[in-house]
Amino acid sequence: MKNKQVLLSHSIYTAVDGQELVDGYLVIEDGKIAKLSAGEPSAAELREAQLHDFRGRTITPGLVDAHTHLVHGGSREKELALKLAGASYMEIHEEGGIKSTMRATRAATDEELLDKALTALASMLKHGTTTVEAKSGYGLDKDTELRILRINQALDKLQALDVVSTYMGAHDTPPEFADNASYIKFMLEEVMPQVKAENLAEFCDIFCEEGIFSLEETREIGEAAQKMGFKLKIHADEIEPMGGAGLAADLGAVSSEHLMAIAESDIPKMAESGTVAVLLPATSFFLRSENFAPAKEMWDQGVTVAIASDYNPGSSPCENLQMAMDMACLGMGLEPLQILKGVTLNAAKAICRDQEIGSLEVGKRADLTVFNAPNPNYIFYHFGVNSVTHVFKDGLQVLRDGQINQAALQRVIRAKSHK
Repeated sequence: MKNKQVLLSHSIYTAVDGQELVDGYLVIEDGKIAKLSAGEPSAAELREAQLHDFRGRTITPGLVDAHTHLVHGGSREKELALKLAGASYMEIHEEGGIKSTMRATRAATDEELLDKALTALASMLKHGTTTVEAKSGYGLDKDTELRILRINQALDKLQALDVVSTYMGAHDTPPEFADNASYIKFMLEEVMPQVKAENLAEFCDIFCEEGIFSLEETREIGEAAQKMGFKLKIHADEIEPMGGAGLAADLGAVSSEHLMAIAESDIPKMAESGTVAVLLPATSFFLRSENFAPAKEMWDQGVTVAIASDYNPGSSPCENLQMAMDMACLGMGLEPLQILKGVTLNAAKAICRDQEIGSLEVGKRADLTVFNAPNPNYIFYHFGVNSVTHVFKDGLQVLRDGQINQAALQRVIRAKSHK
């Protein structure tokens, strides 16, 4: 007998062509979506099925957080005073910034890093996230970068969320190197071949920013990474309009991320290349910046726009993707259905998972998030609260009435261990 479940809801957002199914139902069989339909299920469909009555609530695909720096040591609340005094991102960077977290991460044990990340992942799950991208970049030496990526792999097997790994040694140049050139040589010759040999990361990301890595250096790292078999991401145009988004498009990168200072001429390049724009409105908010990425212009020009949390200890210490969603609405002016697509199907595209998750379609994995909202607009109207009540991962109800369902969680973990 198949493991069959029927979910009723007033509003089911499928993320397929912006569709919202009103007063319908969804059928899950053996962890996958078997049917979506308007109206009421038949007696035959309900026979031997577990019924979930979510009428009065909104069902969406499981939320996908396509940009985080999950594994790190320490915290940086001391920088808050600098932010309040008006210090810029780069001024804080000079005071400590990434290198402050680098020191804390290098000093932390594997167990400490694992426990900290597990706590963050549990919070993400409670706020509706079912898949998360996790970047390295707070070790910057070979041993710690490899440790972070191995911890990512362990995390994927120890809890419900799928963890997708990105190598980001090009987050900054550590103090033990005299210049960028010597560090780039070290990454390309000593670190990245080992990452690839152990299959520790699918993607390579580079921080292309004035004072970090130049356009020419980013191209050098990016082209070398692609030759090694990494898929490419670029942190681009976060502070200065350097043309990083255009470079990402030229290189055929999967995604270009941040983009608060993107040049208008690079927007059509991204649309043509298919490079996903991963936008991080919570970062603009936390940095007290007046600049948000021009999300509406990108959307209107055909760019695939994703929204992510940028969870990290310096510029967005927040695991709650709903917070970024609210800020995409009220700070960027995106519409609710656009944002929902940005944290589901478009976010799945940013990590090359859109063939299996990100939308509610027959045959896809049954990753679902249930909001205590009668329609999508209400999710954004009633802001500042956790609106998620239930989460399904591969058809298993891992969050029930806001609480982690340990029995279902263990079933998910057991299934992962056999993959």
